[in-house]
Amino acid sequence: MSAFDTPDAGSAGATLTIDLGALVANWRTLGARAGTEAAAVVKANAYGVGIEPAVTALKAAGCKTFFVAHLSEAIRARAVAPEATIYVLNGLLPGTCGTYAQHALSPVLGSHEELLDWASFRQSGAQVRPAALHVDTAMNRLGLWPGEGLSLARERGSVIAAAGIGLVMSHFASSEDEADPANARQVAAFAEIAAALPGIPASLKNSSGHFLRDCPSYALTRPGYALYGGNPTPGRPNPMLPVIALEARIIQLREVEAGTQVGYNGRWTAKGKRRLATIHLGYADGYPRNASWTDETTGGSAVVGGVLCPFVGTVSMDLIIVDVSDAPVSAVERGASVTLIGGPLDLEAVGAGAKTSGYEILTSLGKRYARRYVGA
Repeated sequence: MSAFDTPDAGSAGATLTIDLGALVANWRTLGARAGTEAAAVVKANAYGVGIEPAVTALKAAGCKTFFVAHLSEAIRARAVAPEATIYVLNGLLPGTCGTYAQHALSPVLGSHEELLDWASFRQSGAQVRPAALHVDTAMNRLGLWPGEGLSLARERGSVIAAAGIGLVMSHFASSEDEADPANARQVAAFAEIAAALPGIPASLKNSSGHFLRDCPSYALTRPGYALYGGNPTPGRPNPMLPVIALEARIIQLREVEAGTQVGYNGRWTAKGKRRLATIHLGYADGYPRNASWTDETTGGSAVVGGVLCPFVGTVSMDLIIVDVSDAPVSAVERGASVTLIGGPLDLEAVGAGAKTSGYEILTSLGKRYARRYVGA
């Protein structure tokens, strides 16, 4: 048993298995592909798999740099990685400089105001880690405008120098779409910024950026989704190993006749005699309600005895009903497990069935699952 396992796996309605060995292998694959240092993005509770186990495993494998979104996430990562460099992507909120200094954390600065705040704090004599500078090259979300970044970089005695910048970065908007011309524009815009800041390490590649042609790796890459088994090359075979598997147990079985309406508001109607299984999982566990299967819309599925079986009716808060008519009888009994993520139901397939993305499936993974960590 891993130190991070939850103790109620035997009695839990659903079990999430997380392969930390696959997580580490994916990180190594991406680093080797880039030919430079790969950091690890562990925001959103390490994409749902758990900050502490993910950071512990990656640190043991040699990962030295981590990115999170929130200061609270950075403090959790620091507790298990005391020597790592930890960047907070969402910028510097007013009044938080002292917390960054206390925990030896690095803000990602994306505005002139943030630069001034951090430079002033640093020049007051505070002991801080180097910050990162975010220059926006397409997203229009966070970061300095490219022209503003270039202007500051070229100023003598610039606030960039006063802020003690240790990394300059930008973020792709469409790197999963290799044909999007925005990628080349971003590469060119960032190259100009990086050249204007000689001696400062740079970072551009996200998960899908590792697979773009003509994209420099610079000093550091920042994979996220791909680390956790998501496909960074949509429409092509997934080069990453699966990291998570989700199973839920059957609570009850019943047979219904043609014309029987099932679930809230009777939105699915049996077209013939069907055998149904109610499973111990619902949208309160993070499985999207949009995976509901109605008379008008398709939805999610489960693998039961090796057979793909569709959901029927509305995904409820704590329960999902599955049509197991085509599954082997031996696999369909009270207490048996069905697969919700795993095998043919990879993150992309589950996301499609729920009319969302694999990113949302990962980051919504619920707290009620028994968690089992393997491969550490």
